[in-house]
Amino acid sequence: MAVINASRAVAQLARIGASVRNNTKILPKRRIATAATASQDPDLALPSQALVDRETVSVSQHQLQRDRRATIKQAKPFSDFLTDNFHRQHDYLRISITEKCNLRCLYCMPEEGVPLSPPAHLLTSPEIFYLASLFVSQGVTKIRLTGGEPTVRKDIVQLMNSIGSLRSNGLKELALTTNGISLHRKLDSMIEAGLTGVNLSLDTLDPFQFQIMTRRKGFEAVIKSIDRILEMNKLGAGVKLKVNCVVMHGLNEREIIPFVEMGREKDIEVRFIEYMPFDGNKWSQGKMVPYQEMLDVIRSKYPDLQKVQDHKNDTSKTFQVPGFLGKLGFITSMTHNFCGTCNRLRITSDGNLKVCLFGNSEVSLRDMLRQGNNGEPIDQEAFEAMKQVEMNRHQGLLPPDTPLGWGDRERQLLEVIGLAVKRKKEKHAGMGELENMKNRPMILIGG
Repeated sequence: MAVINASRAVAQLARIGASVRNNTKILPKRRIATAATASQDPDLALPSQALVDRETVSVSQHQLQRDRRATIKQAKPFSDFLTDNFHRQHDYLRISITEKCNLRCLYCMPEEGVPLSPPAHLLTSPEIFYLASLFVSQGVTKIRLTGGEPTVRKDIVQLMNSIGSLRSNGLKELALTTNGISLHRKLDSMIEAGLTGVNLSLDTLDPFQFQIMTRRKGFEAVIKSIDRILEMNKLGAGVKLKVNCVVMHGLNEREIIPFVEMGREKDIEVRFIEYMPFDGNKWSQGKMVPYQEMLDVIRSKYPDLQKVQDHKNDTSKTFQVPGFLGKLGFITSMTHNFCGTCNRLRITSDGNLKVCLFGNSEVSLRDMLRQGNNGEPIDQEAFEAMKQVEMNRHQGLLPPDTPLGWGDRERQLLEVIGLAVKRKKEKHAGMGELENMKNRPMILIGG
C-alpha cells in the first residue's frame, strides 16, 4: 500500500502541469456588495445581519463536517519503510544540498577545508525534489535543508519553492540550517517559498572571537540576518528562530550568560550544543563543556531558571528564565543522548542515506535513482521526460512494462530505505567509541 501511495503521489506531480493548463479559465468579474453600491443597484441589496449570522453558522458547520470527513479519509498507518525495529517513526528528513561553505568553523572541518565531491556526484535539484516527494508520500512532515552552507547554492530559492509545493501532499515544515552570512539577502524570497524555521549557527557574540572560531569575517552579516528574521516575524512571517552555539572550553564558555540574555527581549531560542567528534575537528573530551556544567553556570546567575515542557521528538532540553521573552536549550548528544525518540533521517549532498548522525553506515539513493538515466545526473530535461512517461502510462498510452517507469524505481528505493531504517541501532556509540570511530566531517554530513 505504501508503494502504491508513493506512485500516486509522484503521478500527481506529473499531472500538475497538464491540469493547470487544462483547467485555467478567465473568470467573470465579481460584483461586491457594499453600502454604497447597494443604494445605487437594488440587485446588490445587502442581506440582513440576522440572515448573515445564520448563513455564517451554517457555512461553519458544513466546513467542520467536511474537514472531519477529510481528516478521517486521509488518516492511514505510518509507513513501515520509515519505521525502525524500535518503533521509531521517522517523519523528519534533513537534506544536505551542498558541500561548500563560506566559513571554516573549528568544530566542523579543518582549516584547509575538505576535498569536495565532483559535481556529477552531487544530487541535482530535480533529484532532491524527487527524493523529497518520495519521503513526503511516506509520511515525512518536516524537511530541513542543510549543507555545507545551503545559502551558497545558487538555486536554493527555486528549490525551496519546489519542495514547498509538497505542502498539499502532507509537508508541514520547511526549515533551514545556516551560518547566516548570506541569509538576509535571500530571506524574504525564502519566506515566500514556504520557509517556516531557521537554525542559525553562532558561537560567539564577539566579532574578534568570531574570526578565530570561523577563520573568516562576517559577524555583522550574521547579526543582520537575525535582526531581519525578527523584523519579518513582527510582520507575521512566523519563522521559528533558533540560534545554535557549540560551547568549547578555552574558547567561548564565558559567553554562555550573554547568549542567554539575548532572549531577554527577543523571541529567540538559544541552544547550547555539546562539542561532538567528527573527522578533522580535533575533538577531545577536555574541550567539551558538558550540559550539566553549562546549566550550573546559568543557574548561578539565574537561580529561578525553569524547565519548559519538551515535545516528544525534541533534540534539546528547553528552559526559560522567568520574564524573558526567549528560551534556551541544551543539545546533549555526548552526555545524555536522546536516541530513544529520534525521528530523523539524513540525505547527504552526494545522495547517501544516513539513518544516524553518528553512524558510519550509508546507502546510496543517488545511484539507484539514476539507473533509469544511464547512470547520469537527472537534470530538468530528463526529469520532465520521466514525468511524461509516467503520465502517458496512467493515461493508458504505454504498456505497463515500458522502461523508465517510476513504479519500479520507487519500489526499489523504498525497499532500500526500509532496510536501512530497520538496521538503525537503538542508540549511538558512547563517548569513548565516538572519539575513535571513522565518520565524515560534519560539513559532508549536513548536521
